[in-house]
Amino acid sequence: MLKQKNKIAVVGGGSWATANIKMLTDNTVEKEIFWWMRNGEAVEHIRKFGHNPNYLSSVGIKVPAQNISTDLKSLIQGADYILLNVPAAFLKEALEGITPTDLKGKKIVSAIKGIVPDENKIIGEFLNENYDVPFDHFLVISGPCHAEEVALEKLSYLTIASQDAELAAEFAGMLSTRYIKTIVSDDIYGTEYGAVLKNVYAIASGICHGVGYGDNFQSVLISNAIRELERFVDEVHPIDRDIKESAYLGDLLVTAYSQFSRNRTFGNMIGKGYTVKSAQLEMNMIAEGYYAVNCLHQVNRQYKVDMPICEAVYAILYKKSSPTIEMQKLAEKLS
Repeated sequence: MLKQKNKIAVVGGGSWATANIKMLTDNTVEKEIFWWMRNGEAVEHIRKFGHNPNYLSSVGIKVPAQNISTDLKSLIQGADYILLNVPAAFLKEALEGITPTDLKGKKIVSAIKGIVPDENKIIGEFLNENYDVPFDHFLVISGPCHAEEVALEKLSYLTIASQDAELAAEFAGMLSTRYIKTIVSDDIYGTEYGAVLKNVYAIASGICHGVGYGDNFQSVLISNAIRELERFVDEVHPIDRDIKESAYLGDLLVTAYSQFSRNRTFGNMIGKGYTVKSAQLEMNMIAEGYYAVNCLHQVNRQYKVDMPICEAVYAILYKKSSPTIEMQKLAEKLS
């Protein structure tokens, strides 16, 4: 008996969601793709012209017009996999009206690199506690992979993490293309928290650049950042992991140094004297690290891990401390 082809519903209309749509449709494994986004005008535009008018507009969209919708409930009804791809700050809003029953039996994939504000939970914990999604039905997409480079078909590597190795391998098989290599992991906590923390470190990297530090200091900052990340994930979920793998160190490096990194760009603007609000308005994009550093500050009250870089970014963004003074104080703590 032939295995029924998988149906995948992608939730979100931004650049990373668009990049995931491209990967899934360029992949040759037979499957059916559905796409939800809130913006009705964008849906109509994609149906008519075959590209996202707001993000990665050079990418040709190969999803059938009837499979693109603003009605999430109806889209996920027939889906086997639901790929969540909205900023963490807007996840609750996107899932409004969706019940645990709607998600029962579905495999949920998170391509979100953030923490749900107010809840202070990574996506897997949030779905488990609020929607009864079992951890063995949950997957994480992580790794150093900017949406802009996916659009250009630059060779990139993604890590697919799940506690169910077969499930991770199946989904990895539906994402890989000639320009996307996939790696399988069982570390859902480390990959999620690693993806959250690297955004905070990228903001720190941007702030340093903004206040005038050079490449020499940046390299010291990032070598300290990977140790800080390791201390935190080892405390939160102590398993055998190699922090030098691309899902951790690789993702941190690309986010801290790349021209495409919105978190680094945001940090750079803060370092140059922009207020948080003016930086957000000018970027017109979500810098996940802004919300994440506040959540991590709350979470770390429980774990009490030494995290001087996160605390410096928190002080600058939430206590309105001077970026120059905070970076001078941080410099004394780095090694």
